[in-house]
This record gives sequence, C-alpha cells and structure tokens, in this order.
Amino acid sequence: MKAVLALADGRVFEGKSFGATGEAVGEVVFNTAMTGYQEVLTDPSYRGQMVTMTYTQIGNTGINPEDIESKQLYLSGFIVKEYHDCYSNWRATMSLDAYLKENGVVGIQGLDTRALTRHLRDKGAQNGVISTVDSDHESLVKKARAVPSMAGLDLATGVSCDKPYHWTEKLWDLEAGYTAATPDELKYKVVAYDFGIKYNILRCLVSAGCDVTVVPATFPADEALAMNPDGIFLSNGPGDPEPMTAVIENIRKFVGKKPIFGICLGHQLLGLALGGQTMKLKFGNHGSNLPVMDLDTRRVEITAQNHGFSVDIVSLGHACELAHENLNDQTVEGMKHKDLPIFSVQHHPEASPGPHDSHYLFGRFVELMEKEKA
Repeated sequence: MKAVLALADGRVFEGKSFGATGEAVGEVVFNTAMTGYQEVLTDPSYRGQMVTMTYTQIGNTGINPEDIESKQLYLSGFIVKEYHDCYSNWRATMSLDAYLKENGVVGIQGLDTRALTRHLRDKGAQNGVISTVDSDHESLVKKARAVPSMAGLDLATGVSCDKPYHWTEKLWDLEAGYTAATPDELKYKVVAYDFGIKYNILRCLVSAGCDVTVVPATFPADEALAMNPDGIFLSNGPGDPEPMTAVIENIRKFVGKKPIFGICLGHQLLGLALGGQTMKLKFGNHGSNLPVMDLDTRRVEITAQNHGFSVDIVSLGHACELAHENLNDQTVEGMKHKDLPIFSVQHHPEASPGPHDSHYLFGRFVELMEKEKA
C-alpha cells in the first residue's frame, strides 16, 4: 500500500506502508543508532514524534519481550529506508510490522531516508504527517502545518505513572535474564520521579544498590521527603520542560535537602529549578553513537541520546558548572552544583540501546548518597 510523508515546509516523500494504516502526525526527527530500534520504539521520550532511522535495514532482529523500555509505544510514526519482514534472532517472537500493527503505529518504508535526514539537518526538525489514506500532497502539507509545535508542550505528565510503585528488577544477565534484587542488596532509598522513565534506568539504579520507589510526575515533594529517601532521581521524558511549572517548583523543594541526579528531561527540569533557562535545538540529538567529554577526567564517552532541548549553562553560572560537553555541537551534556550534592546529564547512561561508557554515573549517585549518610 502506498504511503506519503509530508513535512510542514512543503517537502514530500513517497513510499510504502508497513505497520498500522491510517494517518499520523508529529515532529519528524532522525535517530542515528545502528541497532536497538525496539528500545527506540518503546522510549516514552518520543511521544509526539515520528522517528526516522538513518540505518538502512530495519526489522531484521524482530521484536522480543525483554527489550521493551516502557509499557507501550508512544511515538506517532516510524520511518525507515528498507523494512525486513524476515527476522533472525533467538529471542524474537514477532515481526516489527506485526508489532507496529498491534500497537497502532503508522510506518512508512522505501523512501530516501538519507535525503530526509539531510533535509532535517539543514532545515531543522519539523512537523509532518504520514498517511496511507490521503495521497494529495497539498492536503497533507496543510495538515502538517496545523500540528502544534513541540516547543511549549508538556507531554511528560501524560506518560507518567498514575500511582507510586516499587521496582526491584536488576540488569539483564545472559544466563538468568532479569532477576529481582534481594533486600540486603538495596542499601540506598531512592525516590524516582517518572516523567517518562525507561525501565533500564530503574534496573541500573537497582543494580547499583538502590531501593527504588517510582512516583508520578506531580507527586508532592513533601510526601517524597516524608519517605526519608537517601536521594531523589529525576527521569527522562518527552516534550518541552518549560511549561512544567508545577513540577519545577516541586523540584526546588529538594534542593539542599537531598542528593539529586537527573537524566535528560530530568536534567532540563533541574536546570530550570535552579534558576536557569532551556532552549530548543535545531534538530536535537537522537542516537547511540554521540561523543561526550567528562570534563573532570577528560575522558571521551560514546553515548546514547534522545533530546530536542538543551540547558543554557551560562544562565546557571551562579549555581552550576559544566561537567559534560557534547563534542559534536558543544551543547551541555552534564552539569554539577558548585556547593550541593546535585548533578545531572543530558545523555542516557543506562544506554538501551547504546554503549555502556556512562554507566559509572549511577555509581557516582550512590557515592553522593553514601557521603551524605556518613
């Protein structure tokens, strides 16, 4: 079946349908990861976006029940060069096409994703529409232009959990798979705020020795402090951090009281809570092969990233200093408070998909909590 992708600036790409049929709208971005499309599909941070994979062959490892990063698919659409229905993977249980159909996600294949990626790089990420029911280019461009801008949208509270829950699952093991931590392994009580949290972040925290209670995005700080945690974790998530004014005010109540560690959207919200500013990037950083320097050690790490906004470190000069820098575009990849046990990173140290170069950051969080307990 024919499918059409139309961008708000009038650029149109034709291809073939796979996954669900119908029509989908969202901000079109590109992801440079060569593997891990299943983790990309289930990352809540992609809510409201249509993801273009720059790697050409997608689908050849199928879908398995172990590599999901959330309870459902949140992205609006999926764009690939070549979809492969015949998969080869000892853990796979279904095809990518069947998975998208089951979850109602519209896909398009067979278009020139290199040309699309270059266009987005030069013109910037922009809204678009994928349709299998409307092939009129002019009509589709009008629909794309009617989609609200990502800037100004609070999408995180819509993907957060409804009530607190306890998480005990550790990182995956080749022989045992996923196993639960025993009580004696969990030494540090952590309240993790869910703005669209990925499962592997929780697994990394547990494997580092954290007894994790996950709470909704709007969970009152006073109630979290009443739980007497050793630390506060702020998760990744979708959308623009600036409209989340109630959440930002909530985070301010933890400053100076508990060690804080933020990742991605959590990093941005923390920056705003400390009096800084954020800005929307031209096309963002999405992938699992992006170089970052830890300015303390001068060590270069290859990282997984998924964000369209960035913290302005200059606006935080009074409170924080730059800790990690993106070596591609020199944007802020991490910051630390000058006086308090608070730090955050823009990239994803839990990887999934991606390299494990930044896993040590979970240990750094534990060290801060241990120091505060001493």
